[in-house]
Amino acid sequence: MMILRRTALVAALLGVTAVLPPAAAHADAPAACGRAGQAAAGPAATSFAVSVADPEQARLADPRTAAFTERAAFGEFVRRFPAALCSARDAAEAGRLLDAWGEALWRAAVNRAQGLRPGGDLAAGDDRPLYWTRLRMTVQLADWTPAFPVDRQALRTRFEDASRGLTANDFRGTAGVRRLFVSGFDPFGLDAEPRRANPSGSAVLQLNGRRVTLADGTPAEIRAVVLPVRYADFDAGIVERAYGPRLAPGPRAADMITSISQGYPGIFTLEAWAGRARSADPYPDNADALSGGTYEHPVTAPGLGPGAQFLRTSLPTDTMTAVQSPYPVRLNTQVSEIPAGQEETVDREDGPSPGSRAVAGGGGGYLSNEVAYRSNRLRLELNPRLPGGHLHTPVLTGLPADPARLSDTEFERNESAITAEVREVLRHSAAGGP
Repeated sequence: MMILRRTALVAALLGVTAVLPPAAAHADAPAACGRAGQAAAGPAATSFAVSVADPEQARLADPRTAAFTERAAFGEFVRRFPAALCSARDAAEAGRLLDAWGEALWRAAVNRAQGLRPGGDLAAGDDRPLYWTRLRMTVQLADWTPAFPVDRQALRTRFEDASRGLTANDFRGTAGVRRLFVSGFDPFGLDAEPRRANPSGSAVLQLNGRRVTLADGTPAEIRAVVLPVRYADFDAGIVERAYGPRLAPGPRAADMITSISQGYPGIFTLEAWAGRARSADPYPDNADALSGGTYEHPVTAPGLGPGAQFLRTSLPTDTMTAVQSPYPVRLNTQVSEIPAGQEETVDREDGPSPGSRAVAGGGGGYLSNEVAYRSNRLRLELNPRLPGGHLHTPVLTGLPADPARLSDTEFERNESAITAEVREVLRHSAAGGP
């Protein structure tokens, strides 16, 4: 299993007409508003110059990335966003505008994924249009030169949070309906292959807001967010902003939480243990940043509150691993640790030993492990009786050999199969503890 985990990380790295915010959709741009005011009449691919200073934004120079936006019918977001920005009269209005546009992009992506607003020729469940459209809009936001002072990072955070489902995405609070909160991730490993998707992101887009019937007959509502693959966002608390409101008492509270990410080839795994450390270097995040920690020399993730070196899942793993088709579902109990009184890292198949220091959880030492640790550390602080844990999906395969093609039937079939099984595993989460 330890070899499998490392192989998985290497493998992973190797006609919507959008409902735009009505007040901004037809805004006229002032004469002087920087490049952001120059709304493009043509395709979204030509609406701005990308920044090579930001490695994530620099990937937009590849014309295939713009094709994801256009072929999902999201191009109007990119074409109309600059003029909307230039309509803001002060910083407060700019903040509200970014909330509205981010939430509109999230709704469009969810509705498209669920077949409610068909558009374009890409498969409905494809998560890549949301990622690349959001990223293009962050470039436009950076190009905007308002006539009043703004906190650019704060505004980008507002837009990112809204476009990832962190806002305006509450449970309905219907009596007798259980509430399941899940998170997925953006695509990653894009330097090697910019066409990559992330099945966890696809799954949560297709499940957000859906009503399902659990295996015991109980109705449940699912709410979801899509998180960035960037250490800086984790340092700034995006996991806590996403999960905190769903863990606090009240009608927004979840009855179960599960972070989801892409994991191993050919299998699902429920991770028994999440570790406090980062240890994934030399593998970078989407911003080409490193964690600062390696397998031999792990580091503690910054910004964490107090907590144990390892946290154990409290999901009902016996019932969830009963799902075995089309992919097997396994409980993964492995960890990497530095045993008490020692200096060398060792791998264990049966969980951590007493007093050890975390090197990696079952999900490794990357952000998939960290979202599990952060969300469950917060769960233990705010609502310790609530079940929580982490689910790894199989690696999504099937991209066409022709690099000019974005998708084909095998890729789409694999993505659909993973999403269907994520739903089935979640349906089996009604039982008590692990």
